[in-house]
Amino acid sequence: MFIGELSRRSGVSTRGLRYYEEQGLLRPQRRASGYREFEEADVAAVRRIRILLAAGLNTELIREVLPCMADEGAILAPTCEEMAQDLKRERERMGHSIEQLQAAHAMLGSIIHAGEVATAGAGHVR
Repeated sequence: MFIGELSRRSGVSTRGLRYYEEQGLLRPQRRASGYREFEEADVAAVRRIRILLAAGLNTELIREVLPCMADEGAILAPTCEEMAQDLKRERERMGHSIEQLQAAHAMLGSIIHAGEVATAGAGHVR
């Protein structure tokens, strides 16, 4: 199938599919005319890519883990122990990022509150 058909079937724009190809996530065959030709399996691969992107993985990590992902209904499952460890490390990294964002969010809330108290105490009305 050509890129337009894959786009229609996967719900990903042709631009997005070209990006996946640039990142090494898809490897379509090229016809002599230069047209990309995708296989039926690429529809499922795009679905897996979208799930992994939604899970917060970057394309570099997706390129590494994609060959070891199996569809388990609506979710994916790693089939290689090494990849499962990579995913656990990534989840831990995300957890640290979440904690840092929560701390920054709380700090900003404190600053906003202090500004509101200071402004109200000075008789300023907005």
